[in-house]
Amino acid sequence: MMVRTLQPVLTGLVSAVVGYASAFSIVLAGLRAVGADSRQAASGLLALCIGIAIAAAVLSVRYRMPVAIAWSTPGAALLVATGHVEGGYPAAVGAFAVCGVLTVLAGIVPWLARGVAAIPGPVAAAMLAGVLVPLCTAPLRAMAEVPLLAGPVTLTWAVLMRYARQWAIPGALVAAVAGLAVGGTAFPAASLRPDPVFTMPAVTLPALVGIALPLFLVTMAGQNVPGAAVLSTYGYSVPLRGALVTTGLVSTAAAPFGGHAVNLAAITAALTAGPDAHPDPARRWIATLALGAGQLALGLGAAFATALVVASPPVLVTAVAGLALLPALASSLAAAFTGPDLREAAAVTFVVTASATSIAGIGSAFWGLVAGSLALLLTRRAASRPPEPPDGRQEAPSPARGIAAARRRLSGLPFGVSGTSSRTVTAAGTHSAPSLSPTSPRSE
Repeated sequence: MMVRTLQPVLTGLVSAVVGYASAFSIVLAGLRAVGADSRQAASGLLALCIGIAIAAAVLSVRYRMPVAIAWSTPGAALLVATGHVEGGYPAAVGAFAVCGVLTVLAGIVPWLARGVAAIPGPVAAAMLAGVLVPLCTAPLRAMAEVPLLAGPVTLTWAVLMRYARQWAIPGALVAAVAGLAVGGTAFPAASLRPDPVFTMPAVTLPALVGIALPLFLVTMAGQNVPGAAVLSTYGYSVPLRGALVTTGLVSTAAAPFGGHAVNLAAITAALTAGPDAHPDPARRWIATLALGAGQLALGLGAAFATALVVASPPVLVTAVAGLALLPALASSLAAAFTGPDLREAAAVTFVVTASATSIAGIGSAFWGLVAGSLALLLTRRAASRPPEPPDGRQEAPSPARGIAAARRRLSGLPFGVSGTSSRTVTAAGTHSAPSLSPTSPRSE
């Protein structure tokens, strides 16, 4: 009996450790890329952990479901790719707050959710892949610049990917710390005392267009929808409306302290929603409650984690982050180029985004989305006039293409999610995306 009681608690705590160790370096690298100093970056990590704890507690207790919460790892990768924006770190903080507001609106305003759903999946996946490419090539640069450090890290990651996949990145992180210690790196003293740093948000057009909008899109496409899909595969009718409003409010509150985005989890959702959490699906919500408590405890050490990153060679930090993001890159590329109809538009989106070219102070993620949309418009117009067959008869329209177009037009806000209908990208791989249906009174 005691084992059954502790099982979801232990699963949630393990999920917290895996999620934190696998991605905190990406979060810190992203915050520092947009101008945060070490104290502000540590504050951002702390704010995210507190936000995860609050959102996980509210959603799991209210819905009695294992609604796992995480920070936006694709969003942090976007910050690394975007870098400095006009207005500096305060402008980035303002963009974080706007992203949180957009998430709340997506939960309560149907047309905004329909607008997000109207973006073709391959184009969104190609934008995410373009954001991830610079980070995923960092291990190669690290092997060239600091081979004695990067070699053991990469080897540890490869071995654990084969035998204990979920511990591959935590193991690589341990190898990096051990390598730094053996090399005589002096780790600065860091206090474990929480040190939230408030930054007054500023609003600039380049930050809104270059950070807020792409951050909202990659978080919705790369975290919220896949997270709902994972839960639906375990038989849960996901209260997506409540989840979006809750995580959006938490993200908005965390933004002035450096938190970029809080959202549904994808990887840890598979851990807390599965039978390993508890044989009884009705008891698995305890695992997400424990996950939130674990994240809160880990967040108290945000200053130490930041000091560790600051003491490391920057290329080694991004190398560990790149290894963590390789599965997300693979699944994004697979989703982007899976169908022939949108392949050219996806390629344009990917190339422009991966170029990391900033125009008018706006990052390449936005321009990649614009270029891909234009390419999609051109290719669809060209395809709208099919060549006449040799016998003079007009080719019959494709039923599949018509059905796909109708589903895109009818896509709306999924107040509840159940079942599976299509493939969706997540940092853990490719999952079945949920079909959209109104929430039953029981789940909302």
